[in-house]
Amino acid sequence: MSKTARRLPPWLRRPWPAGHRFQHTQQTLDALGLATICTDANCPNKGECWGRGTATVLILGNVCTRNCKFCSVGAGKPEPPDPTEPARLAQMAREMNLKYLVVTSVDRDDLPDGGAAHFRDCILEVRRQQPSMRFEILTPDFKGCQTEALDILAEALPFVFAHNVETVPSLYPKARSGGDYALSLRLLEMAKSRYGDVPTKSSIMLGLGETDAEVTRVLQDLRRVGCDRITIGQYLRPSQDSLEVVEYVRPEKFAWWKDKALEVGFAWVQSAPFARSSYFAERENAR
Repeated sequence: MSKTARRLPPWLRRPWPAGHRFQHTQQTLDALGLATICTDANCPNKGECWGRGTATVLILGNVCTRNCKFCSVGAGKPEPPDPTEPARLAQMAREMNLKYLVVTSVDRDDLPDGGAAHFRDCILEVRRQQPSMRFEILTPDFKGCQTEALDILAEALPFVFAHNVETVPSLYPKARSGGDYALSLRLLEMAKSRYGDVPTKSSIMLGLGETDAEVTRVLQDLRRVGCDRITIGQYLRPSQDSLEVVEYVRPEKFAWWKDKALEVGFAWVQSAPFARSSYFAERENAR
């Protein structure tokens, strides 16, 4: 394992798709003033996903109350939630003819409910206009208000409930200093307990210096709290201020991790260099 990773290996190089669907997605999002995690986090799958006409919408603004070093989303003091956002989100879903919508947000530690009511309002408004829409929400950890947040979100069921642990516990001080591994596990466990058959999902990045034993422990911990779905992908440095990559994990190792995740009991697994928490989220079966 090298201490610094300089050049991208061949399996991490890909063309930048364009075409009509890509342009239509970009124009629709720009016209409606909607942010996406695709752009704000410099996701490497932006071209492919936008070319398919899919995007992961970032609600509650693009300023985060935390400053995790794996992420390029800006940190600072966010604006209050925009009451027009649910309607704009519904218009986007209609214009793009979406069937599956992934909604995520920055951390909003400034809000008493962590932003849960805004998640709920967005889902309900889209569903009012598009009754057949299926949803996945990728939430923050709702530090200090987990019970209240889950009560609020219950009004907007059904959805896939996702929350990312991101990395192994030993790397939290370096990569996710504002997070708490035990708190993230607790949120997933509470969601599974409260929401019954609703699928729960998490994600972990490789290449930050974690060991195989640590990753295996995370998979076991997630299954212990009832997490059903997992994505495992390569960490890629999104900005000059972000953590450097320690290792580029080979595709065959990701295939090995997929087998490992299935072995410990996950029902749905995406494990590949470009896998991200919402990558091909609409697939019913990712085995």
